[in-house]
Amino acid sequence: MENEERLLKTPRRISLKWKWAMGTGVGVLLIFGLFSFFIFRVIANSAYSQEHSRVESTMNLVSSRLQGIQKIDQKSVQILRPDHGVSKSPSDSIGPYSNSLIASLSRQDIIVSVYDMQGSTLFSSKQPKVDFVFPSTRNIRMERVNHNNYLVGRTALFDRNGKKIGFVQVVDTMREYSSTYHRLIWVFGLSTLLILLIISIFGYALAAYLLRPINLVHDTMVELGNDPQTDARIPKLNQNDELSDLADEFNNMIDRMQRYIDQQRQFVEDVSHELRTPVAVIEGHLKMLNRWGKDDPQILAESIESSLEETQRMKSLVSEMLDLTRADQIEINYANETTDVVKLFTQVFNDFKMIHPDFTFNLDNDIEGNPIVQIYRNHLEQVLIILLDNAVKYSVDRKEIHLSASSTSQAVEFAVQDFGEGISEESAKQVFNRFYRVDKARSRDKGGNGLGLSIAQRLIEEYGGTISLESSVGHGSIFRIQLPIMKHVKKDQ
Repeated sequence: MENEERLLKTPRRISLKWKWAMGTGVGVLLIFGLFSFFIFRVIANSAYSQEHSRVESTMNLVSSRLQGIQKIDQKSVQILRPDHGVSKSPSDSIGPYSNSLIASLSRQDIIVSVYDMQGSTLFSSKQPKVDFVFPSTRNIRMERVNHNNYLVGRTALFDRNGKKIGFVQVVDTMREYSSTYHRLIWVFGLSTLLILLIISIFGYALAAYLLRPINLVHDTMVELGNDPQTDARIPKLNQNDELSDLADEFNNMIDRMQRYIDQQRQFVEDVSHELRTPVAVIEGHLKMLNRWGKDDPQILAESIESSLEETQRMKSLVSEMLDLTRADQIEINYANETTDVVKLFTQVFNDFKMIHPDFTFNLDNDIEGNPIVQIYRNHLEQVLIILLDNAVKYSVDRKEIHLSASSTSQAVEFAVQDFGEGISEESAKQVFNRFYRVDKARSRDKGGNGLGLSIAQRLIEEYGGTISLESSVGHGSIFRIQLPIMKHVKKDQ
């Protein structure tokens, strides 16, 4: 029941492509609508001005035609008829007004009417559409009669002496104007709908193309949700835009996540495997003491001592495993750390000289200036300590260790050389693997868990560097570290 209510309350999903298409269409529609309205008003006003000028011109022609008449009556206004004066000689004509007046009176949408001083109709070119109203001044205005709009011009007529003798009314039925007006509405209306349709289709197609990476991200996320270790990735996009960057970052995020999952799984497997032996040893001693050994002081002492050794070994193992795990998360916690390598290298060298006075330590420092390296100081110190500890542990006969440091314009290199037992070529290929020990029995005696070099390799590689080994059985080993330089600082700074 709750699920049904939740489904009912959930708003209907609308695709981003449709939102984009509708938004683009509405936006363009508004812009086109405003532009169309402006053009429409310009054309409509122009057409209205033409009609206004036509009424004005017709009133002027009629006034000029009747200007010389002393009295307005039925007979005198006959000169307005198109056929009036046809048989007369050209000298009796009124002049250039005749043709223009005939053209105006012949128009279907123009109605010319003449009235006497009492408002009686003396002449009308067609059936009047608008009632006559005595004008106080010459005027042209729009009037609405029977739901129709008419442009009406009214003016008084005067004789040669300036005496008012009658009135003229010109009515424009606005037929052409109305026809043009409605055609414009249809044209702009259809154009608007067509533009809306075209822009919506174009917007949808453009959204579908631009949002294709989003669909690929969605599909990849679905596969990732079903299988966190999936190999599915967003295909390489060649759009060279923000979505391409997003796809690349998403793929990198999946790689990092899967790497962390693998690291976690590896950590659990390694810890469970390595802790199995010390736990079994401690459990064996406790069972033995529980059965009979607790009554024997010697057995009790040996069991306690062995249990404490195994406990210490477990503490060391857990500590190293945590170091290894933290080494896998450098890009999150220590991405912006830098170190003055010369100062640190000299400090570690002096510390080991003090801790192991029975060893001979030689230092060759060929580094120019004070190069700054992007690495957390404690991590570089930890790597150097791991390498020097190993050199001390496996230098039994010849207790001599050489340290060297050099630099180029792009990188610094450290080398730790011992003259101990050396490592075979086969073992050298595996020495950086977790829990790998060249001689497991001797390594256990020296307290090693086989994680030191793995930690060193992970730390150096996470900071963009390299670590390598050159070794010969019976002659010793050389471990080399290279780290890229961020910048050089003068020594007097």
